[in-house]
Amino acid sequence: MGRGRLRIYLGAAPGVGKTYAMLAEAHRRLERGTDVVVAFVEDHGRRRTAGLVAGLEVVPRRELTHRGAVFTELDLEAVLARRPQVVLVDELAHTNVPGCRHEKRWQDVEELLAAGIDVVSTVNIQHLESLGDVVEGITGVRQRETVPDEVVRRADQIELVDMSPQALRRRLAHGNVYAPEKIDAALANYFRPGNLTALRELALLWTADRVDEYLQKYRAEQGIEGTWQARERIVVGLTGGPEGATLIRRAARIAARGSGGELLAVHISRSDGLAGSGSGSSRALIEQRALVESLGGSYHAVLGDDPAAGLLDFARGVNATQVVLGTSRRPAWQYLYGPGVGTTVTRAAADIDVHIVTHEHAAKGRGRVPVRKVTDLGRTRTIAGWLIGLAGPPLLALMLTNVRGLGLSTDMLLFLSLTVCAALVGGLFPAIASALVGSTALNYYFAPPIHTFTISEPENIMAVGIFTTVGIAVASVVDLAARRTHQAARSQTEAQTLSALAGTVLRGSPSGDGPSGDGVLTALLEQVRETFQQESAALLERPDPVGPWQPVAVAGPRPPERPETADVDVPVGETLALVLRGRVLPAEDRRLLGAFAAQAAAVLERRRLAGEAAAARREAEGNRIRTALLAAVSHDLRTPLAGIKASVSSLRSADVEWDEEDEAELLAGIEAGADRLDHLINNLLDMSRLQTGTVTPLIQETDLDEVVPFALGGVRPEAVRLDVPETLPMIRADGGLLERSLANLIENAVKYSPSGVKVLVKADALHPVGGPGRVELRIVDRGPGVPEDAKERIFAPFQRYGDAPRGAGVGLGLAVARGFVEAMDGTVSAEDTPGGGLTMVVTLPAVERPPDELLPDEGPPDKPLPHDGSPDAAPPDGGPPGE
Repeated sequence: MGRGRLRIYLGAAPGVGKTYAMLAEAHRRLERGTDVVVAFVEDHGRRRTAGLVAGLEVVPRRELTHRGAVFTELDLEAVLARRPQVVLVDELAHTNVPGCRHEKRWQDVEELLAAGIDVVSTVNIQHLESLGDVVEGITGVRQRETVPDEVVRRADQIELVDMSPQALRRRLAHGNVYAPEKIDAALANYFRPGNLTALRELALLWTADRVDEYLQKYRAEQGIEGTWQARERIVVGLTGGPEGATLIRRAARIAARGSGGELLAVHISRSDGLAGSGSGSSRALIEQRALVESLGGSYHAVLGDDPAAGLLDFARGVNATQVVLGTSRRPAWQYLYGPGVGTTVTRAAADIDVHIVTHEHAAKGRGRVPVRKVTDLGRTRTIAGWLIGLAGPPLLALMLTNVRGLGLSTDMLLFLSLTVCAALVGGLFPAIASALVGSTALNYYFAPPIHTFTISEPENIMAVGIFTTVGIAVASVVDLAARRTHQAARSQTEAQTLSALAGTVLRGSPSGDGPSGDGVLTALLEQVRETFQQESAALLERPDPVGPWQPVAVAGPRPPERPETADVDVPVGETLALVLRGRVLPAEDRRLLGAFAAQAAAVLERRRLAGEAAAARREAEGNRIRTALLAAVSHDLRTPLAGIKASVSSLRSADVEWDEEDEAELLAGIEAGADRLDHLINNLLDMSRLQTGTVTPLIQETDLDEVVPFALGGVRPEAVRLDVPETLPMIRADGGLLERSLANLIENAVKYSPSGVKVLVKADALHPVGGPGRVELRIVDRGPGVPEDAKERIFAPFQRYGDAPRGAGVGLGLAVARGFVEAMDGTVSAEDTPGGGLTMVVTLPAVERPPDELLPDEGPPDKPLPHDGSPDAAPPDGGPPGE
């Protein structure tokens, strides 16, 4: 049984018609005789969507009870038992109610696909995990319900359901998306033209990237090497010279001319087996790489014995449409070595356009003679050297036989020059061959008696011998110089690569993943893959020297799962190994690869040390809280106990006769001390529950105007003024926890409010567009206020603000209040009161409205978790007109 196929309808925004398109596709398949069932479709109360469900078999949903409410979810077991050919599953990013087999709906879909069932689903672009920050920057809302990009990328078909912002706004205005009373607010907030245009562009670009992946895969499978100009890709060739910044900016302008243009910078390394170049400045390349990345492009370092061929191979591999090169910096005389990279690329580019960009450094030289070019000991040079060494001396002898009168010494110098030329081009052995063949030709054609292999004059014998010795010596010196130049270039390249390696780790350290995160390891492995031209790389680890290997980080397709299956493996101790797949590396490259492996191990170790440091910080925080708790017990808790004991001892004393007034005063003191002690102990216990994570609110519908009066039990009635309308919507909260939180906040406000000035407790309802309703409660005092930098610090445990006296509490009231409210999906923050004072703002989720009044991101009643509560929260789904 094979794996099922996944088809996804991707939308840029709610209301474009994804669900409608999915149902229409189901009807088309049903007409063709396909067994199609509906597992979960959300019509959001739209008539046309509900009408399309009619005529399709629907698998009943599963009912679950969560926090006293009944919800319905996809019945995975029923669908698997029914085993249809195709199943419809709406809202791929949905979060399931606790009690389902999987946490997320996309995991249900994965199980259906594994069972061989084809799935058709829908998702909006804002729900892709990698785009969360981008969407938040556009709409101001962070999506809570997301689906991993890889799940969507693996889909067999992705169909974009597109609509212009103007058409979508007209659909909304006609009442085809939301209820009439929601239209104006939606148009003014989430459905603004700018928001819709940005989301639409995001969806189009993401889809274009996926199409490009499919195209590259098809070209690779079919062996197509020619360029298909389906998308502008600009490749700029960098040498590490000073002209690089000019070329990058010019290439970026070319890429920006068309929407979706892509900029790629490439640096070709020649003949040293490493991604670097001895001919360029490593510092300049680092700066140019940073410039490319700042312009939205990508930097690549690849190998190639021939820079022109390597550049064209890379360009064809990425399906580039244009190549940007700089005018050569070589002076005119250096063209004797060859036509140059620019000319060669232009001749061989075929269907790739080549731009030669002039710059101020053109024809001014590279700062040194390109020795590396003439001493390149690659295949081409070696063959040329052997041709010079073997065919040159006979050709020179034939030419000199027609020129008489030069003398044996002149002939020897000409043959010696030919030997030096063979050494320069082909190295040691072609030069030795040239010396031997040349000495034989001198003996036969030019040393008397000619045309024999005998020499009559002793000085000629010595001259031929000296010629042979000098020729071999010169060849050895030239070959040694070539090898030393090669080694110097390689050493420079290794240093540059190690510098780039260190830069990769340092760039990850300031934020984000950091040196302790997976992102740096992945970037490191990508650099290994590019540097050594490997298909994939992986860092493997096992718990003990005989345990199974597990991947810590991978880069590239089909990474090796064990060192035995890799083309290259570098062990790092007994439990860690860096493995590569692609090609076997020469021994000389393993030294640098070992540096990469050591760096990867160091990054992994830093990641673990960072985790241990975080655990140590948590332990230190726990110790700090325990120390503060002991201090509180030693003083703040003993104070009311001492007062209670003193009052009881006085009442029990037989030496004093207390009148009724004094006795009542002592009893009142005992009661006040006991109440205070009870309050302190309750706060300590509450903070202990918050620290250990054992607070589990019982969320249910709660009326705020019934909770607030009970929260005033610890303060004087005349100290507080209430403004809590009876028309407020019900809230989702734990009444007991909310009462404790509000009591702490109100008591704190009364404590710091001036005598005779009442604390205002005011409540209002908020109706954000595209998100669930909220209720906001403000506790306003006219006290001294709190500086801006202390507004967060006052919520920390065991913190007293200002000159609060010892015995005024242990500093837990605000910390407990915030902890309880956040456990109920609410927030507590501090603001300045206009005119002086401090305002505590408490927001809590309102009870969800009936389905026909919902905004999309609030979700239907069977959703356990609300979407984002920000005013611009994006609705998760939509449909076509009249749905």
